[in-house]
Formats: sequence, C-alpha cells, structure tokens
Amino acid sequence: MAVTDAAHGQATHARRGVYGISVMSELSGVGPQTLRLYERRGLLTPARTGGGTRRYSEADLATLGRISALIADGINLSGVGVILALEAQNAILAERIAQLSDAPEEPASDSDSRSSA
Repeated sequence: MAVTDAAHGQATHARRGVYGISVMSELSGVGPQTLRLYERRGLLTPARTGGGTRRYSEADLATLGRISALIADGINLSGVGVILALEAQNAILAERIAQLSDAPEEPASDSDSRSSA
C-alpha cells in the first residue's frame, strides 16, 4: 500500500501547477500565444490562481512535449486532440486491467460453467 501512496503522491506533485506562462514557454520552446491557443483548443488545461494566472505543471509540460511531437509529425490540432483523448482513455483502461489482474479470481459458479460449455 505504501508503494501506491508514493505513486499517488508523485502523480499529485506532477499535476500541481508551478510554472507561469513565461517559464513554461522557456522550458518548452513554445511561445506564450501558442500555449494560449492550445488552452483554447482544450489541449492543455493549466491550473489557475485566485487571480486567474495560469500555472502549468510537470504533467502539462509532458503533454506539451507530446503535442509538439505530434505536430512535428504533421498532425493538425484537431487530430492532436483526438490522439490525446485516445491515449488518456488507453491509460485508464490499462490501469483498470492492471487492477483486475491483481484482484484475486472468484470461483466460477455452476451456472457460469454450464453457460460456457
């Protein structure tokens, strides 16, 4: 259980918004106006401070790297959005499969064995 707690803590830290738009632009090499465009298109969703200032996280930086790679491969922004959504769904399904794989198997009831025969 401690491993799960540690992984959850790391995931939470990776999603905490710490970078302003200028720092994110410098770290990623993507201009501030392009970052705003990606946000308008729903590709990035930075956290906001009480005053409305964007705060980007490590997870946002990783997503931005993926967006940049897809655009470099010639994919348009609509396609990037679809790909990111499918990758997110795939990650959720993979996590669910891992959870089911770790769960102890329940014995099959008589009706289950008869219906599969």
